[in-house]
Amino acid sequence: MADAADFQGTSPSPARRWLRRTGALFAGVPLLAGLLQLSAAAPTHAVEQDSLKAASGSGTVAVAVDSLTPAVPGEGDTLTVSGSVTNEGKQTVTDAQVDLRLGPALNTRGDIDTVARRSAYQDGLDGAAVGDKYVKEFSKLTPGVAHRFSISVPVDELDLGADGVYQFAVSLSGETSTQPWNRVLGIQRTFLPWQPDGADTETRTTVLWPLVSTAHMTAQTGSNESQTPVFSDDELAEEIAPGGRLEQMVSLGKELDVTWVIDPDLLASVDAMTESYRVQGEGDTTTPGTHQRVAMDWLAQLQEAVQDKEVVALPFGDPDLASLAHNGTKVTGSLSHLKEATDVAADTVDSILHVQPTTDFAWPMDGAIDPSIVKVATSGGADKVIARNDSLVETGGLPYTPNAARPIGGGTTAVVADARMSNGFQGNLTRASSSSLAVQRFLAQSLALNLQSDKQRNIVVAPQRMPTASQARALAEAVTALQGGTWAQSQDLTAAAAAKPDPGATTKVPAASRYPSSLRKQELPRSAFEQIETTQDKLDKFKVILSDQSRVVTPFGRAMNREMSTSWRGRSAAAADYRNGVEAYLDSLAGQVTLIDKSETKLSGRSATIPVTVQNNLVQGAEHLVLRLTSTSPRRLEIGGEAFYEQPVTVSGGHSQTVKFTTSAQANGRAEVIAQLYTEDGQKYGAPVRFDVKVTEFTATVMLVIGGGFLLLVLAGFRMYTQRKRAAARAAEEDALAEDAIVDGTAEEPAEDDRAQENSEGPDERPLPQDLGKEESGTGTPADAPEQPSDLKPDTAAESADPSGTGERVDR
Repeated sequence: MADAADFQGTSPSPARRWLRRTGALFAGVPLLAGLLQLSAAAPTHAVEQDSLKAASGSGTVAVAVDSLTPAVPGEGDTLTVSGSVTNEGKQTVTDAQVDLRLGPALNTRGDIDTVARRSAYQDGLDGAAVGDKYVKEFSKLTPGVAHRFSISVPVDELDLGADGVYQFAVSLSGETSTQPWNRVLGIQRTFLPWQPDGADTETRTTVLWPLVSTAHMTAQTGSNESQTPVFSDDELAEEIAPGGRLEQMVSLGKELDVTWVIDPDLLASVDAMTESYRVQGEGDTTTPGTHQRVAMDWLAQLQEAVQDKEVVALPFGDPDLASLAHNGTKVTGSLSHLKEATDVAADTVDSILHVQPTTDFAWPMDGAIDPSIVKVATSGGADKVIARNDSLVETGGLPYTPNAARPIGGGTTAVVADARMSNGFQGNLTRASSSSLAVQRFLAQSLALNLQSDKQRNIVVAPQRMPTASQARALAEAVTALQGGTWAQSQDLTAAAAAKPDPGATTKVPAASRYPSSLRKQELPRSAFEQIETTQDKLDKFKVILSDQSRVVTPFGRAMNREMSTSWRGRSAAAADYRNGVEAYLDSLAGQVTLIDKSETKLSGRSATIPVTVQNNLVQGAEHLVLRLTSTSPRRLEIGGEAFYEQPVTVSGGHSQTVKFTTSAQANGRAEVIAQLYTEDGQKYGAPVRFDVKVTEFTATVMLVIGGGFLLLVLAGFRMYTQRKRAAARAAEEDALAEDAIVDGTAEEPAEDDRAQENSEGPDERPLPQDLGKEESGTGTPADAPEQPSDLKPDTAAESADPSGTGERVDR
């Protein structure tokens, strides 16, 4: 809160409390006067020496207060303080004694901060020892050895006065050989809230209980029907296992009256682990996940814990609103991812936890806001922004902490959390002493806030997003004590946001220049949003060719939500690795639909068909694709009668499809051809395939020569065929005559006149050319030579020397 809110107000109280306060006031007046007189009488240098003497040894012994029970004591209670003392010096401490010290009431919240910062013992400020029997003595403290103590004192022995917050301390006094006088050698301060009677006006307090983790799921899924998810690591299983951070958050939170603030991505990730899942290993390997039972048990426990409780769902993946506002708004499409993350949040929570969440709250990192952050938050669908009062600082001079709800314009409400109470559980709280101090300081701030005014107020506590297990335990202990106290009552976040704002509360959103530089250094850079948009562009081109887009769009959409997560703050290298992994996996999927490379093709003739093959190695079909074949030398080679030609392509999953293109050659030579896939809207898909076509075309003259030669061959064949037919007919006739002469027993010699007549009967009866040649040359037997008795008569006619015609039958 602002310093103006540190003045303690007064509130009506019962008569008994008024009398106690009045008595304490009058009792303190003479004591104060005596102290003033002593201070005035003592020399100034003596006071300085005493202070230095006390301070010089106050760090020799480490005092740890591990527990103070009850944390909020009441009348008649016994206060038990337990812890340890450890000699951190080099000399043994003798006559050591542990004392309880009750300091003065702390009037403002700022006084509590001052006491918490003070380390060395300061005489007069750290109160007097309770003394009597409420001490613990040690004869000696050996260096480096811890000694336990536990002191119980009735609250009535402390002489607590008015309601309020008291400084309470445990000190160790003793001597050393080099400084043999008794002095305070160590002290540990804490706070004692004191309000035994119920507050006249209780503070309505909302405590946010965040369930948020880092990104664990990748965009990768299995090729099976259920799309087995793949995790980048198995660290989430450790968080939800018994004793893990998230397991303790659930087991602690279910006992508290809190508002659950949940990242739906965490629920979706654990829900995916309840079935088959895999975990990335070395290289491209994955191993089966084995924590299904752990995931189911955690979800069952959470479902029980949130029943009848308010649940606020953050946008999926818990996007970093400040990074978006400062570095992402100038990148096209970045805000659309925020809207998508908001749209799926409610359904995710409802389907897994079976409760209807509230989705109209935005929670910037550490509640730090400026106008651009508020604008981004509202663009995502929120009309309430969870801020913090160290960002929206009070400037109106109010003497108290105002209500959390503030109208900041445009119908937007800022729900301003209390920074002191929200930041109280950071740092290392694994030591019991640190945890105990955090609890007591939280309670002290809450009571001091209540005592500021008698007005009914609504306060919100918003701790860090991902508290450690020890931080969560300390916070739960503090909230348990607060809800069991007498000055606060629980309230949901929605009710706090709807409360009537204080008229004097600050409503002006701080300028961007006041945004903390430490937070700005942790933001996602603009290059991150540019890479996310590049991935989205690739996804848009890829999904249009798929027969089942949901198998790709959903896992990649949620992965891009995770890429904008607030959890990447301070982990820039891991964030870049995650983004690169998502983009690389998308590239590998898109590359499963590709053209098969071709070697040089020879084209002989005027036209031919060129085949191009499309390979689909996805498990689902690829459709809505167009294959274009382009000739870079259309004067030499045309495709489909043009410079290029296109054909639609559909390829089933795990198959290939060959597309044939008709080409025509216009000239001899080499022509380069380019095959390229396109989507139906004209966007290139994948890499082109280039290959050469060598054209060896036949000219018109060559074709005429070949045609003429073929015609001559046909004519020659026909002539040979007719000649063979004639020769065969004549031979058959001669054979018939010879057979008749044998049957009659005589062979009359035809008269010469008759032979002459035969030879003159027509062209078909002319002698064969070889017979004519024999007569003219004077060799052989003349045609009219008389037959000799010694000549044997042939029983068959003489065969023709010419080959038989094809398919021709010769009778014997």
